Amino acid sequence: MKFSGTTVALLGVIVLAGIFAFYKVKTRVPFEEAKPAVRETAPLISLADLSGRMVSLSEFKGRVVLVNFWASWCPPCKAEMPGFQRVYDAFGDKGFAVLAIALDDVSPSLIRDMGITFPVMKASPRVTRDYGEVSDVPVSFLVGTEGTIIKKVKKTYSEDALKKDVENALKAGS
Repeated sequence: MKFSGTTVALLGVIVLAGIFAFYKVKTRVPFEEAKPAVRETAPLISLADLSGRMVSLSEFKGRVVLVNFWASWCPPCKAEMPGFQRVYDAFGDKGFAVLAIALDDVSPSLIRDMGITFPVMKASPRVTRDYGEVSDVPVSFLVGTEGTIIKKVKKTYSEDALKKDVENALKAGS
């Protein structure tokens, strides 16, 4: 049986793709263990909010901060925002802050319509890389008062879980 050059090339590409896929599956680190990990210092964030004001994670030293990656095209992301706002309203004056980092362009009118009052920023390649190549949203990192990550949540972070985690972190001063 004789194969054409195109067939051999196609088979080569298929074999290489299979090897690459196998390697990716075998070397994949579970989200919970991936960098940045719980108990590590949260990577720096310095981004402009939708009004153009620079917001840095370092401004919130001594506070518990929810760093949430989301996108306007993501229904679960938009669904969890009202819960974040309610927890922010309840604990904002007690030492809690939220930084919402959008992977896409979001309009100030969308944020107003959602009733969001905490800072919303557009992600940068550096920030998404530093937080583990964030591309699948929602993803949240709860940062303690000392600037270390105390919890990571892939997918939706429920209002009840966030409220409990914030209460515990504020009590512990973590």
